[in-house]
Amino acid sequence: MRTKPVRAGHGTTGAAFWAIGLLGLGGLVSSTPTLGQTHASTSKSAAAKATAVPVEVVKALGDKGAPVTMEVFSDYQCPSCRVLYEQTLRPMIGDYVAAGKVYLVHHDSPLVMHKYSGIAARWVNAAALVRKYPEVEAALYDNQDAWQANGEMEKFVQSAVGPAEFKHMQQLMAGCTALPGPQMGGAPAAAGCAVDPLIEKDIALAKEVPVTATPTYIFIYKSKSYPPASGLVSWPLLKQFIDQLLSQ
Repeated sequence: MRTKPVRAGHGTTGAAFWAIGLLGLGGLVSSTPTLGQTHASTSKSAAAKATAVPVEVVKALGDKGAPVTMEVFSDYQCPSCRVLYEQTLRPMIGDYVAAGKVYLVHHDSPLVMHKYSGIAARWVNAAALVRKYPEVEAALYDNQDAWQANGEMEKFVQSAVGPAEFKHMQQLMAGCTALPGPQMGGAPAAAGCAVDPLIEKDIALAKEVPVTATPTYIFIYKSKSYPPASGLVSWPLLKQFIDQLLSQ
């Protein structure tokens, strides 16, 4: 069930934000969207497989019932988003997410300035639909320097999943021949692209926050939503903040 996000003012930078000990806002996502139609040139069998049954889209890690929810709005071509993932979120995933203390939710917020961010978001959403979101997210961030030069990320995606999952992802991406709408500044989703409507949902949520920079993160604890923050924060500092929440 989606909690309607609270409208908030411009987020502070990460450092200033942690100094005052405040964070976040609502907007936990657990939706069951119906996939869009695939491109007309694909076979009927492929289209049927890609759009057969509505699937719960899970771009999240951990226990949904964890006491703390952290939602991150990010762009896979954003250098700061990669640093946050590699140096802060990854150790948090191995510690507090694994321990059931934090539920970590991802929202796509591809920036117009990044040529391939919309395509990366498409692959991540396709991965989420085949239950391989964590693996593909890690592969894209780990290899960001390699694919951001030319947009050739498919090989990294393929290496992160099994043959059956990758084939299904290709079917989901079959209609995604036009440039991603989100990448073009919020234009309508590309006709026939099954995953673009999922990205559009995240972008609409980001506008409500509002997200003005990536990464932006929000927190919910005991149904209390905190103002959004943006920028980099170290894992030790983030851990200190979460411990402070959990002690309340």
